[in-house]
Amino acid sequence: MIELYTWNTSNGRKISIALEEMRIPYTVHAIDIYAGDQFSDAFNAITPNNKIPAIRDTETGQTLFESGAILLYLAEISGQFLASDPAKRWETIQWVMWQMGGFGPILGQAAHFLHYNAGASDYSANRFLTETRRLYAVLDGQLAGREFIVGEYSIADIAVWPWVSRFEHQKIDLEEFPCVLDWYVRVAGRSAVQKGYGVPDVTERPAMPHPNP
Repeated sequence: MIELYTWNTSNGRKISIALEEMRIPYTVHAIDIYAGDQFSDAFNAITPNNKIPAIRDTETGQTLFESGAILLYLAEISGQFLASDPAKRWETIQWVMWQMGGFGPILGQAAHFLHYNAGASDYSANRFLTETRRLYAVLDGQLAGREFIVGEYSIADIAVWPWVSRFEHQKIDLEEFPCVLDWYVRVAGRSAVQKGYGVPDVTERPAMPHPNP
């Protein structure tokens, strides 16, 4: 059993989607980051970084924070979505690290300056939109001729997809990235993705693109 500490963010959704895909039993502890739950003593005992998501494996007592590390851990204990072949395995880890190191942080800043704080800084908005578009182009190129990021569905897709699901906040038109668009819709159609996206708030649904007529 996994205890999941999470909220309605792209990083949080990675883990609930992974748990649903891997069919690992889990319980949810909603950490309301707007109410400051992440600074409670109870949560600090799980992660000193005061950020969601975090997990506790009740069988082993292992606790982990950082969504990339959690994805790797869950893939290891389940034997799913991370290839045993060394070349494919490292290719998958490479794209998880790409999301952790660039795609997620940059898209987060784009949403901050383009959606949540629009008009606060034109320089920042332009800087992060330009880099966001470059990263989407990288992803589009990787997906050309592939159903999924490394060919087969993996934790790389689980890591990247929740960030793309906020494309409206990033002011991205997915029609400009057709391979990303096809992949996004394909992954969104998976029942485990739909269920995991609604953790801990079942009323939230991922944005769906509206193709131009």
